[in-house]
Amino acid sequence: MNKRQREYFRRRLLEWRDELLRESSITLQHLQRDSIHAPDIADRASAETERSVELRTRDRERKLISKIDEALQRIEDGTYGYCEETGEPIGLRRLEARPIATLSLEAQERHERMEKIYRDD
Repeated sequence: MNKRQREYFRRRLLEWRDELLRESSITLQHLQRDSIHAPDIADRASAETERSVELRTRDRERKLISKIDEALQRIEDGTYGYCEETGEPIGLRRLEARPIATLSLEAQERHERMEKIYRDD
């Protein structure tokens, strides 16, 4: 991966991270502003369900921000774009689709097959 490509992914990751942080801030403001003091039990239950879904979404995004930070660190130390399992380059199309990828497509497929074999049903 050349310098221009690394810079492209660095900017893309930073923009993605900033967008997630903005959304998180908006959610916090929304949750602080809105209270669940609806007189109707159905309205209160509906509001609580919406709040729960929103918090789960933000939790997933918090984990995603951590992965973005790790990808940015890999760009800094020169390991971004290389499979952590095989050391082979990760394809640009895969990185374009999933900029936080740490495994090549083949390694990810192997990992998912093994996970499927050993998961508890």
